[in-house]
Amino acid sequence: MVNLEVWDGNGKEKVQKNHAEAQYNIEELWLIWRCGMETEKKKYKRIMLKLSGEALANDKGFGIDPEVVYRLAGEIKEASDSGIEIAVVVGGGNIWRGLKGSAGGMDRASADYMGMLATVINSVALQDALEKMGVTTRVQTAIEMQQIAEPYIRRRAIRHLEKGRVVIFGAGTGNPYFTTDTTAALRSAEIEADVMLMAKKQTNGVYDADPKFYPEAKMFTHLSYNDVLQKKLEVMDNTAITLCMNNKIPIMVFNIDVPGNIVKACEGENLGTLIEEK
Repeated sequence: MVNLEVWDGNGKEKVQKNHAEAQYNIEELWLIWRCGMETEKKKYKRIMLKLSGEALANDKGFGIDPEVVYRLAGEIKEASDSGIEIAVVVGGGNIWRGLKGSAGGMDRASADYMGMLATVINSVALQDALEKMGVTTRVQTAIEMQQIAEPYIRRRAIRHLEKGRVVIFGAGTGNPYFTTDTTAALRSAEIEADVMLMAKKQTNGVYDADPKFYPEAKMFTHLSYNDVLQKKLEVMDNTAITLCMNNKIPIMVFNIDVPGNIVKACEGENLGTLIEEK
């Protein structure tokens, strides 16, 4: 006898079927396969991957490098194929930074909206790479642009994840003055992610000082949310940290420059720095 949870549009309806009946619809067959994948004891079932915009760029940190995007997409595909449900938030710093525009005299809200559009460009680029590899992907944006992406709808996003699709959240929260780190924390809480993976360039984790300028800087392997706030460690902004703390979402900070690290992080290997409740 097999116990299945089937979505009926309003919620999950439990269904029992005997294998001997052999009358399964496509959705039920998918759920049986997913249950089989989960028996491999993955540490995380659903993750939020936060990529900086610079992660898609070349060494100069500007624009989109197709080779880099395809490498990242390949790792996301490998993790997705193992049965892990993956949501992604991509920054826009490789194209535009709202704070930089604001510092140059632009209206802060206008500069931030430009940054949101930059995240959509990155999201579509990553979606294209994933779908060329055979990974069904959906982009959902907080600002409606129906010709490009779906509008963000929480229940629809969760349903996509349950079906094994990769979901990329673009356009930030849809409001100025909020970073994409805060977006990742907010969406993590909304989709009930098990962990938020912060993929960083040129750093292995969280240090007590900038290792570029202080070679003797020590890397933390484990921190509490309060440690980050009290020591003013520049992991992400305080709003994002507080959101994760209030919703008990662990944060893993790791180096994205090392090939294979996304897969390892998704599978729960000890990489970089883990931030959680002590």
